[in-house]
Amino acid sequence: MCALGRPGRIVGLPVLKIALPNKGRLAEDVRATLADAGLDLRVRSHLGVADRALTAALGDDFTALFVRAQDIPEFVADGAADAGITGWDCVAESGRELLTLLDLGFGRCRVVLAASERGPETRSLDSIADGTRVATSFPRLARAFFEERGRKIVIVPVSGAAEVAPHLGIADVIVDLVSTGSTLRVNGLAEIATLLESSARLVCRPRAELAAPVQRSLDELAFALASVVRARDKRYLMANVPRAVLEQVKGVLPGLRGPTVVDILGADFVAVHAVVPSNSVYRTTLSLRELGCEGILVTRIERLIP
Repeated sequence: MCALGRPGRIVGLPVLKIALPNKGRLAEDVRATLADAGLDLRVRSHLGVADRALTAALGDDFTALFVRAQDIPEFVADGAADAGITGWDCVAESGRELLTLLDLGFGRCRVVLAASERGPETRSLDSIADGTRVATSFPRLARAFFEERGRKIVIVPVSGAAEVAPHLGIADVIVDLVSTGSTLRVNGLAEIATLLESSARLVCRPRAELAAPVQRSLDELAFALASVVRARDKRYLMANVPRAVLEQVKGVLPGLRGPTVVDILGADFVAVHAVVPSNSVYRTTLSLRELGCEGILVTRIERLIP
């Protein structure tokens, strides 16, 4: 029989290590999502400098390892971490075989091929000839993209600011990460093709390489984070609804499986609760008001488990 410590934690099981981005917008979004799932980071500061810590307690069941986003696939693949959260572009560029447990939905961006708006390369992909110089921090993805199309290109490795390479004459085209594409446009570049769609993912090694208790803990982590992702674009709406218009209100508030209706003792109203898409709240509340509903309340949802 296993001895129990905190509720839900079995003493004797190893504390799993989760590699997380150590800085940037991705790191902020990851930490916020973990907190919404009930997994707060408790950093053990060294000499009073908490923001330089390399590890932290993550809830009661995990330890967070803070590393560069691009290094996380290597940490996970080599077993230094049991799982990690990073951009799919980092995973794809690493070439390591990792399993996606959950697409977290944020950090959306694309790896694209781009060239000067006035250059011949922007006419079509076929205009890019053998020997074309490609500036990129994604050499593996760029090389594979052109090899699949039978092109022999020259990779010009850069660690950042690839968009200036064509202007400096060190490359003809670039393969770079974009979100809105505004940086390309400001630098007079036009997209030619998309190599990869990326977003933040929870990843681990293939299941065959994981012990059963580790698989179970990671599946539980994915389940908890999925409930946060599911709730992100939803709102919980409550309203006092006149009984006479209840059927009309049901058409306005479909909810997950229809609105929940609760009788209000000694009243001509019923309390109606429903989960609604956040982008429909504005119009929905106006429609309810027009139907004579009162006491309308809209709140955020931290987690949603259907």
